[in-house]
Amino acid sequence: MKMAPLIMISSCFVWNLFMVLIGVSVSVPVEAKSWLKAHATFYGANQSPISLGGACGYDNTFHAGFGVNTAAVSTMLFRGGEACGACYQVICDYRVDPKWCLRRRSVTVTATNFCPPNNQGGWCDPPHHHFDMSAPSFFRIARQGSEGIVPVLYTRVPCKRRGGVRFTLRGQSNFNMVMISNVGGSGDVKAVSIKGSRGRSSWLPMHRNWGANWQSSVDLRNQRLSFKLTLADGNTLQFLNVVPSSWRFGQTFSSRNQFS
Repeated sequence: MKMAPLIMISSCFVWNLFMVLIGVSVSVPVEAKSWLKAHATFYGANQSPISLGGACGYDNTFHAGFGVNTAAVSTMLFRGGEACGACYQVICDYRVDPKWCLRRRSVTVTATNFCPPNNQGGWCDPPHHHFDMSAPSFFRIARQGSEGIVPVLYTRVPCKRRGGVRFTLRGQSNFNMVMISNVGGSGDVKAVSIKGSRGRSSWLPMHRNWGANWQSSVDLRNQRLSFKLTLADGNTLQFLNVVPSSWRFGQTFSSRNQFS
């Protein structure tokens, strides 16, 4: 007697079905293991969200291309500044806290700051995963009046940016420091090289100074500047002659190409 084939329902399928039922749109293929538990709070309501560049060095999150949906992340996520510019989709865990979590809501935030240990009642201490979000992003997933901590689920998602990668030139003479922002793709920059336009200039590796600021010790004034960026996911792009030879410290230049 021939038996009917056994139908196996994977945990991944069950999780996808759950996400559809609660109405959360997910930007990347979802696996049960890709969603991690964390907690979230929010910056002071009277604090301007555009100034929350903090430990990544983004003076103004609008100027950097990130808008108001930003977050300071805990030690486990920040990774010494490597997370700067990374994007996370966050949902409030309604099953755990139906009182304060909004159902069927999600928000994508960019990591722009560091939530230091012993902050927010210790929730930013290792090994906790924590998002201290801007008030506008927090109240997209949690009810007004929630002044404490809410449980969340999060996953990494690609960053969708408008326009090109932005390079803000800082430093002086033979000390070049470049703040890199509005990066698409995985968003978090792993390696940077710079090249001037004079002679047989070759790619020179830059080193992370802090956050999204990268430095080199070569005098490249009065030269066109090119950059090569490698993201944490391994994708690499070259931005040739993105900065004209007439550049000055303090200026920002935007590329025509972008990570997808």
